[in-house]
Amino acid sequence: MGRKPQVHGWSLLSSRGSVLFFIALHPDSTINDIAGSLSLTRRAVWGVLGDLRRAGLLRVGRGGREHRYSVDPDGPFLHPTIKDVPVRVVLEGVAPRPGARDGASRPGH
Repeated sequence: MGRKPQVHGWSLLSSRGSVLFFIALHPDSTINDIAGSLSLTRRAVWGVLGDLRRAGLLRVGRGGREHRYSVDPDGPFLHPTIKDVPVRVVLEGVAPRPGARDGASRPGH
């Protein structure tokens, strides 16, 4: 018999980390893309995006009437233990390279 994994009710990543990784994997995401995929409210996502923008971790563009978010690979982490490490080092190998964007990277497209 296989062992069932135990559910502990916690996640390795905070909401901010989850949103950052999601955007890294899905460049040009909208708030609706993020909220729907991560089961967060639009309001919660809006707050997290504000925090990530102020930290210099996101790039924001407009597509039609919506803002589209992508990770700034040169953005710095603010935590004292990794404060001088750019985001690209942590996301390397996980997210597509900035020049490799295509329509398939967006959820639902």
